[in-house]
Amino acid sequence: MTRKGPAIYIKICGLSTEASVEAGVAAGVDAIGFVFAPRSVRFVEPERAATLGRRIPEGIERVGVFQNASLAEVRDIARRARLTTVQLHGTVEDADVHALRDEGLRPIRALSAASFAEYRASARPAERLLLDAEEPGAGVPFDVTALGGARPTGFWLLAGGLTPENVVERIRALLPSGVDVSSGVESERGVKSLARIAAFVDAVRATGAEPTDAEPAAAR
Repeated sequence: MTRKGPAIYIKICGLSTEASVEAGVAAGVDAIGFVFAPRSVRFVEPERAATLGRRIPEGIERVGVFQNASLAEVRDIARRARLTTVQLHGTVEDADVHALRDEGLRPIRALSAASFAEYRASARPAERLLLDAEEPGAGVPFDVTALGGARPTGFWLLAGGLTPENVVERIRALLPSGVDVSSGVESERGVKSLARIAAFVDAVRATGAEPTDAEPAAAR
């Protein structure tokens, strides 16, 4: 699938098979995510992610998802899995984000919607964000009132309970730069549905929506 012009950024996360990676690539996603949180049902070993990553063309981000991981662990897995991008959940030190960026990776800081107000008040420099529910990967949308009427002003991804059936409504309500889906394109927990991957991407593209915020240069 050839992308034409600006469009909502789409990330499919928690992939673990050749077929699901190929389905994401064929649908025209912008990023494919591999989960390195050991307790997740979607966990993959770094070497497995590296093998799957060979099926991902240049221009599609290869994202590693981490939960409360040390800087050393993130660096090691990013190297072994041949990642371009790291998505950091849990406790994230600003210095670690800057260090990873300086090393050529593209960090995404993941926040719960409930913690966004506190983050926003801290006046940190521009960076890529992801807003999620309290429990990432649980398939539960967050309450939009948790944002207190605010939203990120730079490049940010909307996550949390998105599905082919509700993603259009959520995009129109929150105007994100992009969307991130995992459980919403599964046939059962941890098992991706190729049909639902295609349906999700089709639903997003059919909105005709364009990104409301360009990615900040400092966060690229």
